Amino acid sequence: MAELNTEVFGLDVQNHELLKTAYDAYLANSRSSHAKTLKRGEVRGGGKKPWKQKGTGRARFGSTRNPIWRHGGVAFGRTGEENFTKKISKSAKKLAVRQALSLKNQDEAIKVESINTTGKTREIANKLKEMNIDDKKVLMVVSEKAPEILRATNNLPNLKLVRTTYLNVFDVLNADAIVFSETALKNTENWLLDKEEA
Repeated sequence: MAELNTEVFGLDVQNHELLKTAYDAYLANSRSSHAKTLKRGEVRGGGKKPWKQKGTGRARFGSTRNPIWRHGGVAFGRTGEENFTKKISKSAKKLAVRQALSLKNQDEAIKVESINTTGKTREIANKLKEMNIDDKKVLMVVSEKAPEILRATNNLPNLKLVRTTYLNVFDVLNADAIVFSETALKNTENWLLDKEEA
């Protein structure tokens, strides 16, 4: 078994505040803004003044599509242009990933294996069975998403395939087991420690 770098997998995580920030940022940046409501000027109808301004004893209204009427527009509703993104620096993101990997290493959830396949799903499924993680949520980290590994993993519902530079706190913390290929482990350490391009 390959030796894990303690600078990446052996941090003493006392405070989980950065992990929480990175986790929330991932969810926020994955959020799309499709919801849109109609303002009073966009609702069909309401062009005619419902009754004259004075003399009826009722409140004055200029349109049946004002927000306080039924079938009226929505005041301060969603526009479809909301921006939910949260910014986090690259160095903070990498530190958060190292913290998450360290926590997983403490739980003995990290494995390093040679991942060779001809593209058959059965080969990867048998590999997971050998490691006793076939019934767990697995995050598999590879240096490159070769066509063979993509074909072999696409039909495994409990497995997510990710490249080294796309590792994130959300996937790491939500995985029951993390499997690194031997080259991906080295690339991950180099990427997180800014030694060289992964």
